[in-house]
Amino acid sequence: MKSVVVTISRVLFILYIIMLAYFLFFSERYGRTIVSNEYRYNLTVLKEVRRFITYRQLIGFESFVVNIFGNIFAFAPFGFMLPIISNQNRKFWNVTFLSLEFSLTVELIQLLFKVGIFDVDDIIMNTIGGMIGYLCFFIAYKIYKSFHNT
Repeated sequence: MKSVVVTISRVLFILYIIMLAYFLFFSERYGRTIVSNEYRYNLTVLKEVRRFITYRQLIGFESFVVNIFGNIFAFAPFGFMLPIISNQNRKFWNVTFLSLEFSLTVELIQLLFKVGIFDVDDIIMNTIGGMIGYLCFFIAYKIYKSFHNT
């Protein structure tokens, strides 16, 4: 049973990475097909978060939610599934570091290919998402263990 869960999780993880790549690099809905001639970036911590909170009425509810919560929830599956498919990554700090590293890689690709905006706030929120995903895994794993150890 355990190997079936790991196999299914690996397939779901690959599908998740493919979908994430689509939304981060190719989605027309989020302006990813617009390639800029300039490098666009934000290196000021929480600058964009504050801007989206301050101007939430002007930018609209969907843009506000997607920018603030989308970055968090987009990386929660990463933090949840990684410890399932990799026993070496069952520690909170491993998953946190890998979430940070993965997010930084995504942001650097966006910067280099001038698709989207390199945003330090996204890195922070994506890492928090990975941490939340790991905490959900940890709770689910403890519940699973409590039922299977009795």
